[in-house]
Amino acid sequence: MSSKILPILYSFRRCPYAMRSRLALMSSECTCELREIVLRDKAPEFVAASAKATVPVLVLEDGTVLEESLDIMFWALEAHDPENLLPQAEDAGAMRDLVALSDGSFKDRLDRYKYSNRYEGVDSLRERNGACDFLAGLDARLQASPWLFGRQPKYADFAILPFVRQFAFVDRTWFDAQPWPGLHAWLQGFLASKRFAAIMVKYQQWRTGDARTIFPSDIAA
Repeated sequence: MSSKILPILYSFRRCPYAMRSRLALMSSECTCELREIVLRDKAPEFVAASAKATVPVLVLEDGTVLEESLDIMFWALEAHDPENLLPQAEDAGAMRDLVALSDGSFKDRLDRYKYSNRYEGVDSLRERNGACDFLAGLDARLQASPWLFGRQPKYADFAILPFVRQFAFVDRTWFDAQPWPGLHAWLQGFLASKRFAAIMVKYQQWRTGDARTIFPSDIAA
């Protein structure tokens, strides 16, 4: 295996923030070393790289550390964006606002719906119902076009899809029964895609001294 220095991505397969980072890195054709982290048994190199010790973290070749998933997405896509995932100027503000809404109030509702036992006095069904306005808004967009901002995917789609996936799987039967045909088609198309399969390859927990795991790897191609 080549000894070329590569960016190092500390990741966790099921984390939606890490998922969207992997989506952007794969789209940008950026090769990196992936280190799969187990959150209850964090590698000391991971903790040393980032005091926050939450995935994803990308350590660049020059030692620069990117600790936020959107920063990783933009770093990768600004370097190389063959699918044109970055927005045109006229859509930039709307995309930023939609992703901020997803990361803000929707994510708060999602956490309290999925992990209601972690929050005192939280009614999970009330939180689920409170998230419906956001999801219905996505559905309205997706009934007009197959992606959130037109006929081709943009970074906003891949920034939001992992969180909608997480929400849907809390109670898939209930989710599938909701009157959101555009949203259902968008999510199901993503789940059935080679793109999704490639970012969800299972890797063993990384430990000091392990051979490098390259992402995207031959198995993920």
